[in-house]
Amino acid sequence: MKFFQKISYLQYPMMLFAMYFAIKPYTYIFEAGMENQDKMFADLNSLLIFMGLGISFSTLQDTTKTQNKFSLKIWQNPKKGKRTIFFIASFTFSILLLGLGLFLFSEKQQFKDLSFGIIALAIGLIGFLKASIEMFNNHRLDKNDNPTIEKP
Repeated sequence: MKFFQKISYLQYPMMLFAMYFAIKPYTYIFEAGMENQDKMFADLNSLLIFMGLGISFSTLQDTTKTQNKFSLKIWQNPKKGKRTIFFIASFTFSILLLGLGLFLFSEKQQFKDLSFGIIALAIGLIGFLKASIEMFNNHRLDKNDNPTIEKP
């Protein structure tokens, strides 16, 4: 197994940490209602940071392989692949602009702190976009005749 393929498995503990921080604010709500907003914002920020890290680690996987037949069908079809990459790019840069906007223009410190988590998520999504482009280039049927690439 390749070195980066092994490192990519760190995505799973990162996503578990993210799930922990997604569930944790509900304990505050059950204990004291909505009075612990500072803790909730801190947990939301941690959630976004760990999601960004998890997505970053997931992009280290081998892009010559797909995880399932559904994604293989998307990456083999030129129209579907281009649409998917456009959607991922639009989402990624929207999240990045949101994070930068909150950081630069927000007057509340809670939102400035939250912007770091949003920016970390956007950085992870940029890596995901790059991996998606590589997968599309590796699997598209109209430009590839590589026998080492998966075929349906």
